Amino acid sequence: MQVQDWLLDDSPASRGQAAAGRAYRVSLDLMRNPLAVLGMLIILLLILTAAFAPWIAPETPLGQDLTRRLLPPSPEHWMGTDQLGRDILSRVIHGARVTLLIVGLVAVISAPLGLLIGAVSGYFGGWTDRVLMGLTDVFLSMPKLVLALAFAAALGPGIENAIIAIAITTWPAYARIARAETLTIRNSEFVAATRLLGASHTRIITRHVLPLCTSSTIIRVTLDMAGIILTAAGLGFLGLGAQPPQPEWGAMIAGGRRFIIDYWWVATMPGIAIFVVSLGFNLLGDGLRDVLDPKAQGQ
Repeated sequence: MQVQDWLLDDSPASRGQAAAGRAYRVSLDLMRNPLAVLGMLIILLLILTAAFAPWIAPETPLGQDLTRRLLPPSPEHWMGTDQLGRDILSRVIHGARVTLLIVGLVAVISAPLGLLIGAVSGYFGGWTDRVLMGLTDVFLSMPKLVLALAFAAALGPGIENAIIAIAITTWPAYARIARAETLTIRNSEFVAATRLLGASHTRIITRHVLPLCTSSTIIRVTLDMAGIILTAAGLGFLGLGAQPPQPEWGAMIAGGRRFIIDYWWVATMPGIAIFVVSLGFNLLGDGLRDVLDPKAQGQ
């Protein structure tokens, strides 16, 4: 009870206590949203599956046995086998690692980059704003998937190049959000007071502007995770993402598309995995938007 009182204290004694209290309040609000809880459970399941894949998977994802190729789902092979006799369940489980790696690295690369570009653009304005937002508009003027395909084709096939290509096409949306937030912050009284105290532009941006833009960026990143997964699957489907025999869900669908009529499970099972994980990120993103959006809180 004392810990809860410390977390909910209206007059926190330190930044750490304030951050911990805010995180605790956000978690309480999320727990009141059953769909957000479902989304969190799906993502938690994805993380645990990726972490313990070697112990959960009944077989190796790369082992081939042509004597059991294209077997339907059964108690022995819950999701059936593919055209090379590999256990699809084992490949889907190991594919969770690839999916988590892609969404994690894309978020780590694109979100901070877009956040920084948008904050700098909105804070300084003038020619800096025109140049940075002009570059952002160039990227936003083209469909993400088409742009990712172009960069992936230029960089060459491979999961590393696919991550770079997706990150390049994802950051502009975060830059736009950060710029809009910064425009409402830069002329506020606390920024002016900080500037009068002698704080540099770098300190104001990093210590005061960026933290206030983080909530909106987190919401957008969570909502974009489903799109990142689908884009990665699309690149894998076209042979520009993870390369065989790596168990990536999009590549698995591409490998099973020739058998979709007679052996539906080969392409359907990884497709279901993509659908469930994308749904989980969307549900969590909607819940975070309800909790972190100041406009929604004021209604």
